[in-house]
Amino acid sequence: MKKIIIAFALCLLLGIFHRAQAHELQPVYLEVDQTGTETYEVLWKVPARLDLQTGVEPQFPSDCKITSTPTRYTLAGAQIERFAITCPGGLIGHALTLTGPAAPVADVFIQFKQLNGKIAVFRLNPANPSVVFSASPGLLTQSITYIKVGVTHILTGVDHLLFVLGLLLLVHDGWMLVKTITAFTIAHSITLAVATLGYASAPLPPLYAAIALSILFLGPEIMRERRGETSVTIRHPWIVAFSFGLLHGFGFASGLVDLGLARSEIPWALLCFNVGVEIGQLFFVALILLLVRSFLALEIRWPRWVQALPVYTIGTLGAYWTIQRTVILLQAVLIHRS
Repeated sequence: MKKIIIAFALCLLLGIFHRAQAHELQPVYLEVDQTGTETYEVLWKVPARLDLQTGVEPQFPSDCKITSTPTRYTLAGAQIERFAITCPGGLIGHALTLTGPAAPVADVFIQFKQLNGKIAVFRLNPANPSVVFSASPGLLTQSITYIKVGVTHILTGVDHLLFVLGLLLLVHDGWMLVKTITAFTIAHSITLAVATLGYASAPLPPLYAAIALSILFLGPEIMRERRGETSVTIRHPWIVAFSFGLLHGFGFASGLVDLGLARSEIPWALLCFNVGVEIGQLFFVALILLLVRSFLALEIRWPRWVQALPVYTIGTLGAYWTIQRTVILLQAVLIHRS
């Protein structure tokens, strides 16, 4: 099985190196908080990888006017802008559209807080660049949005996918693979819930470094197994999957916490988000297993150096991210002490 998961690894390489920040990729976030019948406070949060001035921008209805001087600042690797607007008749029933040269490459999550306390969440992307504000989007619509957020979060989290790929390369036995993936799922579901509900948290710089270290850890273990050696990881991979899954769960939580949901909205959003994460993970695992079956049927024989490529990819990227994120962590510590 391990010698057949090559095509995906080769395809994965094409998209990894230009996204070396891996799971630190975050969507654009827009919060619209209604303060009066026709007045709103707006928070516009853009990751540092996009330009606040020339990137994607929200286009409110033409009769909306900015009534305060925008304030801009940088916080936790994101550029933030705050301003107030007045929209005659309110925003309900009117559309918001994305504009700007970066619009085709950014996902935008919108949280609309109304005077009556109701909160609506919308997701915009290149296929759906506009949304009409509604008083009550409906439970099904909101649930689908949160599920999509979860799917997007894991499928754009290259470090999480590489860890799962490493487990697939390490485990041969079908039943052991089920136990290992299940252990990883249970573990990250636990910390995802704990972090999102506010009972625990993990600072992002050391968390990202630890997640990278989990990927680096699998590389030598896979090579050791190929040489016929053994270890606790090789004999009981589900233990390692569970242990590192607890770390990855905090990483998943960042995708939901970033939406800034009201506490009353969190339980249902958490459930739907986790469903989305599991759908994305199952899709990834199914894709790999289908590739395995396809290559077996085609009886493709790969050169030896190609067979080793997935393992070295995991080890190299794990080492690169570990060093990179450790340097970032040390810089943050030095800046804090100074």
